[in-house]
Amino acid sequence: PGKTELIFIPALNSPHLDFSISLGDTLVTSSPCVKNLGVVMDNRLSLSMNIAALLVQAMVLSRLDYCNSLLAGFPASAIRPLQLIQNAAARLIYNLPRHSHVTPLLTTLHWLPVIARIKFKTLVLAYQAVKGSAPTYLTKIFKPYTPARPLRSATSGRLAPPPLRTCASRSRLLSVLAPRWWNDLPVEVRTAETLATFKRRLKTHLFRVHLSP
Repeated sequence: PGKTELIFIPALNSPHLDFSISLGDTLVTSSPCVKNLGVVMDNRLSLSMNIAALLVQAMVLSRLDYCNSLLAGFPASAIRPLQLIQNAAARLIYNLPRHSHVTPLLTTLHWLPVIARIKFKTLVLAYQAVKGSAPTYLTKIFKPYTPARPLRSATSGRLAPPPLRTCASRSRLLSVLAPRWWNDLPVEVRTAETLATFKRRLKTHLFRVHLSP
């Protein structure tokens, strides 16, 4: 019931009706738009929001995602302007005012916020390096963790952590950040057998971390 959405599609020119149904102890009220199989549908079946979402993904998100792993380690003040662009794009799709709360919109659109998108791209590169499908210069950066004696953590897919005395200027390097982010992932994400499975589990994990209430 927590994920159930309800949309009421009235007849043409009919008055607005507040429609709701009960599922157990949960009351589900109708929404002006819902997402079904990746398509944003409104109660007029115009698909205008879905068209707007596709245009924004093609013209805005593709540019926010381009080489965004280079932004790993940048301060929040540098990432904020990019997040404001994504927020404005989400509001544009739903034709909402400037100060509307954006988190529900990102959740409905299934968009990770900018900082999470940077982590996603960086961790995908780390996964490819671990599996040997990344360029050589990346595979040299990421070294599997090998304990001095047999431990359970040896099979948990961890990476060798950076030196403890890493100076502030080096703490933002990809070679330092990526192993830390990687080792913070749940074991079932790190040990995914295929890239597609890893991406799916990683996105779900990042959604829980960055967008869950």
